[in-house]
Amino acid sequence: MQNKMEAMEKAEQVLYKTYNRFPVIFDHGDGVYLYDSEGVEYLDFGAGIAVMGLGYHDPEYTNALTAQAGKLLHTSNLFYNQPAIDAGEKLLKVSQMDKVFFTNSGTEAIEGALKIAKRYAFNRDGHGGHEIIAMKHSFHGRSLGALSVTGNDHYQEPFAPLLPGIRFAEFNNLDSVKELINERTCAILMETIQGEGGIYPAEKEFLEGVRNLCDEHDMLLILDEIQCGMGRTGQMFAWQNYGIKPDVMTVAKALGNGVPIGAFLARGKAAFAMKPGDHGTTYGGNPFVCAAADKVLELFEKRQITEHVQEIGAYLWEKLEQFVKKHDCAIAHRGMGLMQGIEFEQPVADMVKKALLEQHLVLISAGTNVIRFVPPLIITKKDVDMMVERLEKSL
Repeated sequence: MQNKMEAMEKAEQVLYKTYNRFPVIFDHGDGVYLYDSEGVEYLDFGAGIAVMGLGYHDPEYTNALTAQAGKLLHTSNLFYNQPAIDAGEKLLKVSQMDKVFFTNSGTEAIEGALKIAKRYAFNRDGHGGHEIIAMKHSFHGRSLGALSVTGNDHYQEPFAPLLPGIRFAEFNNLDSVKELINERTCAILMETIQGEGGIYPAEKEFLEGVRNLCDEHDMLLILDEIQCGMGRTGQMFAWQNYGIKPDVMTVAKALGNGVPIGAFLARGKAAFAMKPGDHGTTYGGNPFVCAAADKVLELFEKRQITEHVQEIGAYLWEKLEQFVKKHDCAIAHRGMGLMQGIEFEQPVADMVKKALLEQHLVLISAGTNVIRFVPPLIITKKDVDMMVERLEKSL
């Protein structure tokens, strides 16, 4: 095996340079710990960007993948497969939605949700040309459609012109949404908790108000739960904390616990908007990835993951509140469950890197000055204490 420096140099030669990677090569994981190619142990509070909900090397999950790999990986959507049926049934049960379409990623799930909105409006009005309201400072993915509804000029500018008919409102400002609605508006799209934008949960009155506007104007409410869903807030989906329900939702990340799978789900009128031929995917929903999602959903229920997140999320909140009061450089603390963030006066990139290299603590940022805490959902109070101790040493 190449040594670390040789391997990283080779990566720079062969891999497309769109990421500025940290100088670590992770080799394997166990529980909430990662181990690099030299055997050094790291406490993980990033979970592969909120993906590894069950942590690393979970025996039941691994056995399910191994068993399916030994049977059948792929057949295409020209045929039925049992893992997709089982995973779909479980996902609809916990979300109380009506239909699900499995994708390969969260970005693809957003693309499907946008198509549902446009198809629904086309069926209703008999013509195209409809508009969608999205939120400023949002992030929904990097395909051209997902970029079009991502409210950040930095991401959009190099790839303009993007999808027309997208208008941006202020998150948690209902009046700014009302001002943008017109006869062409077919949907309102938002993250239930803005992730990349700095860990900003939707305010209850705002989300209720947007739901009412969609009902009043016959528009679809689309909630992006790609990062904040799958138990991360203490409910299976973040919107379940608010007492409202979307017409369409997207999910990915922790759904596969490392296997690339996403989904868009719809209910009621939105569930029957698209017709055969309107959408498709070669790999999406194949037996292997759906066996992974099926096992994840089974283990979430069996192990009462959401109840655990409620308990540990409250403990993490308490510890981070103490941290903010103790350190003047920390100016705000936001979030819900095991999706929390601390805002600092200065950019946090150096602190994140120092925590990784010196304290062997994996952290990630949200924007330039927010540290995002999205650990595996199986962490304990002991892990929280250790994280805070290492974070303080890295300041």
